[in-house]
Amino acid sequence: MKIAQVTPLYEAVPPKLYGGTERVVAHLTDALVDLGHDVTLFASADAQTKARLAPVRDQAIRLDPAPLKSDLAAHLTMLGEVLDRADEFDVIHFHTDMVHFPMFRRWADKTITTLHGRLDMKDLPQVYARWTEFGLVSISDDQRTPLPFANWKATVHHGMPGDQYVFSPRSQGYLAFLGRISPEKRPDRAIEIATKLGKPLKIAAKVDAADKIYWEETIRPMIQGNPLIEFIGEIGDHQKSAFLGGAEALLFPIDWPEPFGLVMIEAMACGTPVVAFRCGSTPEVIEDGATGFLVDTLEQAVAAAGRAGLLDRSVIRDRFELRFSATAMARGYLDVYGDLLVRRPFAESPLPDRVTPLRPLDEARSFALGA
Repeated sequence: MKIAQVTPLYEAVPPKLYGGTERVVAHLTDALVDLGHDVTLFASADAQTKARLAPVRDQAIRLDPAPLKSDLAAHLTMLGEVLDRADEFDVIHFHTDMVHFPMFRRWADKTITTLHGRLDMKDLPQVYARWTEFGLVSISDDQRTPLPFANWKATVHHGMPGDQYVFSPRSQGYLAFLGRISPEKRPDRAIEIATKLGKPLKIAAKVDAADKIYWEETIRPMIQGNPLIEFIGEIGDHQKSAFLGGAEALLFPIDWPEPFGLVMIEAMACGTPVVAFRCGSTPEVIEDGATGFLVDTLEQAVAAAGRAGLLDRSVIRDRFELRFSATAMARGYLDVYGDLLVRRPFAESPLPDRVTPLRPLDEARSFALGA
């Protein structure tokens, strides 16, 4: 198939430092190419990809030093490029929320849109009730809860290439927190868990401008003077294997409806168990007692973090390979693409001539998978 992947422009593909959506798009795009598909990636020019790159901005927005930037203008320019080339593709896969809906109504039947963010926000129901012709993919079943009426086609969990993360059979005895310093990610809980256990905690996280006050007033005072806590700052992919692999457990003490939580499977790829609060996607990702522990209270989190070292790290890595590899994710999306193709007018489908319109859906899926 000829597939377009359309990514947000906030981070490079993959991100140089923190970033979730663009990292997932990078892994998905490369996996689709490895499976034999013709993929074009619409992204900033600093993308690293196995696909054919269609650069639409000189660099990703967040690390661009220009003092004045318009993210809306950048994304509209990209969507215009995709629109001009829409007839070239069998499937156009958007990762840009809903911004493309008004422009692509004519081509809605060849698009799929993965929603990567939280959906419990005012104004979103009106959008997804108005543009119902666009098929949507959720990244967890829980993510759908605020919009049960939307045109959901599938849930496809995130995945990543296993060879990007090094399995660590033994930890170095510290706890880890990786992500953002923000109220919903609850680094304060992580600090409290480690302090109660008397275990070292390493925090690798970025501080967005929107969270500066939270950092200065809540988190920095908890770190200063606490010999157990080490704040490392923002790290890139090349540092994650050592950081996560050395941890006895990753603390994921969230307090919001996390749509997925990529850091959980990054830890699992290193063999590191995850202690996660039961919220959002975590029950879909963590297998309680096997790849980590699901908790509801701080007391339960302290107890779970204390026994995380008893879990078999090789089993955790094996479960990652089975459930969350980049290939598993790509095959999940190829099922979605196959469903999309079989529902379009047959004259527009890229299926071989020998396949008739009356063949069952599984044959379209088989073709999508390259069989």
